[in-house]
Amino acid sequence: MTYGAKSNPVNAFFVVNPRSADGTTGTHWPRLSRLIEKAGLRGEVRFTEGPDHATQLVREALAVGHRLVVAVGGDGTVNEVINGFFDPMGSAVNAEAELGLLGRGTGCDFIRSLGIPKREDLALARIAAGSSRTIDVGCVTYVDGSGAERIRYFGNIAEAGLGGAVVERVNRSSKRFGGFATFLMGTLVTLATYESSAITLQIDEQEPESLVASNLIVGNGRYFGGGMCILPTAELEDGYFDVLIMGDLSRLERFSNIAKVYRGTHLAHRKLRHLRARRVRVESALPLRLDIDGEQPGFTPATFTIRPAALRIRC
Repeated sequence: MTYGAKSNPVNAFFVVNPRSADGTTGTHWPRLSRLIEKAGLRGEVRFTEGPDHATQLVREALAVGHRLVVAVGGDGTVNEVINGFFDPMGSAVNAEAELGLLGRGTGCDFIRSLGIPKREDLALARIAAGSSRTIDVGCVTYVDGSGAERIRYFGNIAEAGLGGAVVERVNRSSKRFGGFATFLMGTLVTLATYESSAITLQIDEQEPESLVASNLIVGNGRYFGGGMCILPTAELEDGYFDVLIMGDLSRLERFSNIAKVYRGTHLAHRKLRHLRARRVRVESALPLRLDIDGEQPGFTPATFTIRPAALRIRC
């Protein structure tokens, strides 16, 4: 399927998750395709059919010469698409390729971190305009459900612990009330029941330290959880992660700081530790569930490393 009828249209390869936005992306596709054409974009359209299909589609498209890939979906879809920009050995499939983003999902936190509009016509206009920025990408080595070591890339934020439990709950729930309400409800329920864990943490080449923590957040972008400004000083192209270690917070402390997290004014809390790093290693006696851009591929032990200037974004 191809789109575009204007003179000098911009060619792109569209990867569309029809199940995103609680299944409305598929039903709204005729309207979205008209917006794409109106914006002066054209190209091949492929719909994803299951987990990791977007990664496969992107690798194949870049290998045959496509230079602009547009992800249509939520943060999970975008994460799969970003992984398609790298081959299984970690090399860029096409270092000159660019990624465009049309946010259609529950949280859409990555486009918020990038400053890309959620309004579809405005986002498409940005893609068609051709301006781009080069951002860092995170790389995570972790263990999957079978115990095998895996590698995954991310553009926005990854976490281990409480946040992984929140996303697991959100992904099992209906998204019909929208991103903010869905993530808020998932957060509130998980905050009431989650137990902190003993972990071993290594930052860059420092000596490993043992501590009790409720969550470890390793971020390239600022937002997660449907609009929470969890890492308010993070920069997407500074060559560093922002890292937030959430200590053994009581249930009262967890609930009382939710509003501050949305405003990005929570970092002064005495049980939060904020720092910058290029490499973070976390281990735990009991495996902690990972959240990587809204995807949940596995568990700790995990090592997070930054890849500076690894991805070009149309924005």
